[in-house]
Amino acid sequence: MKRVLVFYIISMMLSCVNVSSLLAKAPVTSKILFTSARDGNHEIYIMNPDGSEQVNLTQHPETDQHAVWSPTGEKILFLSDRGGVRDLYLMSSDGANVRRVFEKKAKIDRVGPTWSPDGKQIAYEVLDWNGPDSGIRIATVGEQDSKFFEKSAAPAWSPDGAEIACVAADPAGTWIIFIDVQTQKQERLLPKKALLWQHQPSWSATGDKLAFSGNKHPRPAILNRELHNAWAAKRTIFIVNRDGTGLQQLVKEAGTAAQWPALSPNGDQVLYTQTINGQEHIFKVDVNSGIQTQLTHIGFLRFGNFGGDWFDPAYALPVSPQPHLLTTTWGDVKKE
Repeated sequence: MKRVLVFYIISMMLSCVNVSSLLAKAPVTSKILFTSARDGNHEIYIMNPDGSEQVNLTQHPETDQHAVWSPTGEKILFLSDRGGVRDLYLMSSDGANVRRVFEKKAKIDRVGPTWSPDGKQIAYEVLDWNGPDSGIRIATVGEQDSKFFEKSAAPAWSPDGAEIACVAADPAGTWIIFIDVQTQKQERLLPKKALLWQHQPSWSATGDKLAFSGNKHPRPAILNRELHNAWAAKRTIFIVNRDGTGLQQLVKEAGTAAQWPALSPNGDQVLYTQTINGQEHIFKVDVNSGIQTQLTHIGFLRFGNFGGDWFDPAYALPVSPQPHLLTTTWGDVKKE
């Protein structure tokens, strides 16, 4: 009888540990997720908005990158090719409890994830290089099926949940469009003449502004690497109101391309990535003052830091954590 009681107590203790780790608390202060290859391998890191306390959350021999916070900050969604192709994974806010979003392994890369504001769905891009399966799909977290949404790229779900900003292309350039989640009605953010190439939209928490990367110069008609590189280097960072007004260039074109923008929840600062002395590093720029601050400094040639996603508890949405929706155990992942 005593043995049974002891076993029961130990089981309950282990169960409580597992549940408590699954219900990992959200950060109590503002934090930034980013990708770093400073040790020669891409991993997910976390840091404070001033660049301090940079901590590695993943330690895996394969590539982990492009992490995004869940609306309440308890979970992190990220990409990894630890299963053979790039696929979507979830982990707790402290880097524990890594598991695939979908039990069935991807055959084609799943990339560019974004959360719905209620935390119940995600949108992502299937990277089939213009194949029949390419485009944006939407899935309910915890379910194994997804549905096709639009033949576009780089989805970013609006804070009110009503629309998804994404990137569409035609022979003249790439354009940020808004697609109504319910009706599929489309709306262009900016007229074609305003900015030829628009990429990587990022919302403010209130949904009134978007940051994005862009290039306002025509692409060279001649297929010449030197000309193409000179053109690509002019990609930079912009911010605009949701209604398309107030377009503002935040980073000068001098130097290397600036990309991977992430607008702070309050809309006052924008993260971006730029190559300095052969190393990618993360900067932030103040929207009002234009002051730029370098946040990362560790790296080496071709292996640096990029991307970013903000979490601020002051702007967190009241979504209850749902640990039972995480499908694959870490033990199963390690066996791969």
